[in-house]
Amino acid sequence: MSPSPYALVLDDHPLVARGVAEFLRSRLPRMEVAVAGRTEDVLPLVAERGAPAIALIDFWLAEGAALDLIAQLRQHCPSSALAVISGDDDPNVMERVRQAGAHGFIHKQAPPETFALAVEALLCGLAWFEPPSHSGQPPRSRDLPVTPTELGLSMRQGEILALVLQGLPNKRIALQYDLSESTVKEHMSAILLRLGARTRVEAITRLRGRRLVLPSMGEL
Repeated sequence: MSPSPYALVLDDHPLVARGVAEFLRSRLPRMEVAVAGRTEDVLPLVAERGAPAIALIDFWLAEGAALDLIAQLRQHCPSSALAVISGDDDPNVMERVRQAGAHGFIHKQAPPETFALAVEALLCGLAWFEPPSHSGQPPRSRDLPVTPTELGLSMRQGEILALVLQGLPNKRIALQYDLSESTVKEHMSAILLRLGARTRVEAITRLRGRRLVLPSMGEL
């Protein structure tokens, strides 16, 4: 019998580790969450429980420890999604994490929905390296503009997609536009079909490098 999938949180600050673990449990109720406070605890835990589905590692452990651990986990757990969590805005830190072989970098100041979206993307096998957002919203692309019409979407679908790009779940989108949640789900199905995507995360990934423009709201 194969071991149950689990998420691993490594942070030497107990309150932070506990907070991240509780957040993951609320978002991934079917997945167990293991917490470690020291790098030396990780490999024995992996030897006992098997490779985690995802590992979230605090960048500021002992000097270089996070990057060294990522290299070790890449060797011992090639199927695991490995991400660093940090409150550091220095782009050099993100680049060091990328070069170390991590699959993602998540900012601790990210809004909950953005953090959840990042975890979902990583679990789907996608990379997540986003610059920090100081506006409280997920980062915006500043590349090629695109309108809902150009994507084959109605204006309402474009409005819903704009909120999806901000990390809002269906329930929040329904409240925003005074719609039923089932109506939002119907719109989402149509949006995914038009974008050739199977999931919200894949849809967001397909739109990276583009900026959505709604005539009444401007760039998003």
